[in-house]
Amino acid sequence: MNTKNLIVAGAIGAALAVAAAGGAALAHHAFAAEFDGKSPVLLRGKVTRVEWINPHAWVHIAAVGPNGATTAWMVEGGTPNTLLRSGIDRNSLKPGTEIIVRGYQSKDKLCRPACKANGRDVTFPDGKKLFMGSSGTGAPTDGADPTEKK
Repeated sequence: MNTKNLIVAGAIGAALAVAAAGGAALAHHAFAAEFDGKSPVLLRGKVTRVEWINPHAWVHIAAVGPNGATTAWMVEGGTPNTLLRSGIDRNSLKPGTEIIVRGYQSKDKLCRPACKANGRDVTFPDGKKLFMGSSGTGAPTDGADPTEKK
């Protein structure tokens, strides 16, 4: 490979690396960009699946409403590492596990393909409650985050 081709290949590689990093940075958002701190939700239902992905894990649940109807919800949590440090792992969020999630609904409220919420805490069948949200991103200071200053 001659010098000119090497320089072009290097420039293309650098551009691809910047584009990939920029995409990851854009994917991470502040709470207030997508969720409504004035629209709290309390969801009760069974886990249908969990996406252990960065920058936020997603817990999918079939929530049963007061009228008995089931609605699909996608609940955003912190990063997989944040959830693990809180005590939430693949074994605690297996499909079929009944949970209660307290959080905040998305601003669009469209519910397509599912309703979306940012989860602040999750309560398990044994009564254990763990923080699952993200802090410092415009999320309400509601006492769910044990590291929040009181």
